[in-house]
Amino acid sequence: MLLSVARGRNDSGMAFYNSRKAMKKNTNIIIIGVISVLVLAGLIWFARPSPSNNNNLANVSSGPPASLGAEESDFDFGQVSMASGKVSHLFKIKNTGGQDLAINKMYTSCMCTIATLISGGKKFGPFGMAGHGFIPKINASVVSGSEADVEVVFDPAAHGPAGVGLIQRVIYLETSAGEKQFGIKAVVIP
Repeated sequence: MLLSVARGRNDSGMAFYNSRKAMKKNTNIIIIGVISVLVLAGLIWFARPSPSNNNNLANVSSGPPASLGAEESDFDFGQVSMASGKVSHLFKIKNTGGQDLAINKMYTSCMCTIATLISGGKKFGPFGMAGHGFIPKINASVVSGSEADVEVVFDPAAHGPAGVGLIQRVIYLETSAGEKQFGIKAVVIP
């Protein structure tokens, strides 16, 4: 009889302990869930497109607005060998407007392609594929009548042996005059 009373106390004590342990576990799960939601919300907030506020980069002159011109918008590398390594091309751009052209962002359509802006003796980048890391704002400008370069580097070996054949990639340049796209293509061979 004494043993069964002692066992009864032990069982209810264990039940209380297990109940408390389960409650603590549920609390920890809720806390982890809340933290996960906050981290996700923070990442979404940082990745959001920012409003175009280029007043600090715009020329105050009363000339025509900034305008982006390019000598070419597409380039064909032709046949490119994986064994030969990376290839590159410079796209020449010019601000054909009357005000400074703000360059906000630049990114590519694939991880095998990177782009660098060269303006006023400074290099900005290299920038890669959107979605494969944070694409920061460039905050560069091209003065009215001035030129800049967009250097594009393509790595034919980036996709391995399955990456042979025709490729087409796009480089996106977001400016105060709108978005400009540059295209490259090549036939990749082993």
